[in-house]
Amino acid sequence: MATVVGFDFGLKRFGAAVGQSVSMTASPLKEIPAQDGIPRWEAIEALLEEWKPALVIVGEPLNMDGSVSEMALRARKFARRLHGRYNLRVEMADERLTSSEAKSMVRERYGHRDFGRYAVDSIAAVFIVESWLETHADNLDAFLHPPRKQGKSDDIID
Repeated sequence: MATVVGFDFGLKRFGAAVGQSVSMTASPLKEIPAQDGIPRWEAIEALLEEWKPALVIVGEPLNMDGSVSEMALRARKFARRLHGRYNLRVEMADERLTSSEAKSMVRERYGHRDFGRYAVDSIAAVFIVESWLETHADNLDAFLHPPRKQGKSDDIID
């Protein structure tokens, strides 16, 4: 069994979720405050220390046509910083429409648009993690526990 942590990158806050390779499901975690896309790193560190993930997944907000957006570039920068600071494997995951899906779920379930109250960004992070797990289900064990290469650090995949 492996634990993965996922982030939904944002300018004001990051959604966060934790997932398990056995159940192929994820649960939302407390959102992490950010200022202009820079998270409170102490909150990130505490989350990573608590869950000790084998892999971190960062949502990549591509444009609807698949082209790279400014936000996608910033999310990639966040992913590189995660890898550099904590020496973790980091994987980017297409997150198109996850925030819309999360908002729709909150509206349907709770009947209003109080997205902050229901941590819509962390719900989006759940969708990111579960989608990644589902996409990689056939080779999940090999992906989460790859053989280590000596002398080379290529643990971030763009």
